[in-house]
Amino acid sequence: MGRLRPEKVHVRFTQGTTPDGPVTPRRYTLTHSDATGDLFLTVGVDYDREQISGLYTRLMRDEVLAEWRQGENGLSLHLMCHVSGGLVLGSARFRYRIFRHELPLVMEAFLYGDRQLFEAHPGLDQASIYVHFLSTRKRYNRVEEWGNMTKYRL
Repeated sequence: MGRLRPEKVHVRFTQGTTPDGPVTPRRYTLTHSDATGDLFLTVGVDYDREQISGLYTRLMRDEVLAEWRQGENGLSLHLMCHVSGGLVLGSARFRYRIFRHELPLVMEAFLYGDRQLFEAHPGLDQASIYVHFLSTRKRYNRVEEWGNMTKYRL
């Protein structure tokens, strides 16, 4: 892995989800600690609302939410990044750049934290990744294709 430090990744699976399935519904809630650099990944059938309900998290809105979706072209992974609006600190431009810079680390965290799913379903490595940047500014409110997970493996 590139920048990921596995000892800093803390993974929790919620009821209805096991390390190897199901693929859908499967949602990820990823937060981090600025103080320690630890990453906290919850994998479940729903997003971990408790994990993102604290005041600091609501102000920063630097969590990444993701889910597997079944479409006409097969499975794809969709990530949501809150760039502006609500109680967000920082300009949309600044936050957009930070998210884009950190997304490879996010992908590595998903691969590491949910590695048993990727081992049980090897075709997921080829699934398309779409990043939804959510913003009140039209310029930054966009969806970008980010390749597939093989790009984020060693």
